[in-house]
Amino acid sequence: MTSIIRSPFLFGSVLALLAVLAGAGPSAQPAASKQAIAHRGASGYAPEHTAAAYRLAIEQKADFVEPDLAVTKDNILICLHDDTLERTTNIADVFPDRASANTDATESTRRPGKHWLANDFTLAEIKTLDAGKWFNPKFAGEKILTFEEMIALVRGKAGIYPELKSPPLYTARGVDMAKLFVTLVKKHGLDTAASLKTMPVIIQSFDEATVRRVSGDLPSLPRVFLTSKDEDVSEARLKALSKFATGMAPEKAVIARRPEMVKAAHALGMTVTSWTFKADDDKMAFPTVRAEMSHFLYELGIDALFTNNPDQFPRR
Repeated sequence: MTSIIRSPFLFGSVLALLAVLAGAGPSAQPAASKQAIAHRGASGYAPEHTAAAYRLAIEQKADFVEPDLAVTKDNILICLHDDTLERTTNIADVFPDRASANTDATESTRRPGKHWLANDFTLAEIKTLDAGKWFNPKFAGEKILTFEEMIALVRGKAGIYPELKSPPLYTARGVDMAKLFVTLVKKHGLDTAASLKTMPVIIQSFDEATVRRVSGDLPSLPRVFLTSKDEDVSEARLKALSKFATGMAPEKAVIARRPEMVKAAHALGMTVTSWTFKADDDKMAFPTVRAEMSHFLYELGIDALFTNNPDQFPRR
């Protein structure tokens, strides 16, 4: 697949947003441009977090590509949404007798059935798995990528928007996920001005302690706090979060219920991003996902959004 050459205007818009996020404070103002974040890659059309999904996201001109991050048994950051491997790989067939005994309490392990925690398998073992056939047989053979492989694939073509998934799960297992992430970012110079010109980076997490920590460890990178709770978008709570988070990312239902939070966050110099916009959402109250995205971007005034369908992003 040929590389997409990003237009100076578009990449300039990304950099403008990055600059605002990194220097957010009471006097900062959110960027006027709107940003499309490919949710797990172009996951509406290709298996999430595979090279196929990331390449398609770039082809569909996403401003950022999102890698959710998990940690292997040998402490390698990989691109995986769930804490477990059974939903998006054939691990139940490859390692049928190695279901995890101690799965802790996470969103992934609350589903019925056996679970195979990624943290119980080495990278070499995980690389034997098929991460594409579950989505469509034509993607058979796609592999789980390491975060470093994802960086190499995307660098110079789009920004990246990594999410640190379930840090408390790893802490309970003696794994310092944030430290692994910070070390890798610095190893590749992703927090330097030169690197940010070709690949902007924005960090996100539901874990407040992690967002607070990376604000000190990686001060040049924007930090976004994810939430699905209305109480996190009250004026008092936004003010507290703005001390270390440069942006908020409430679930779209929260913004629909509390649309005033957009202006409140902007007044504190924070950007507002929302999730997840997808064409196959049977609960969507709009005729199309493009119409839904347009409402949140241009009527409610959010700055960016996560979508499974980057090709439907309504640019103006």
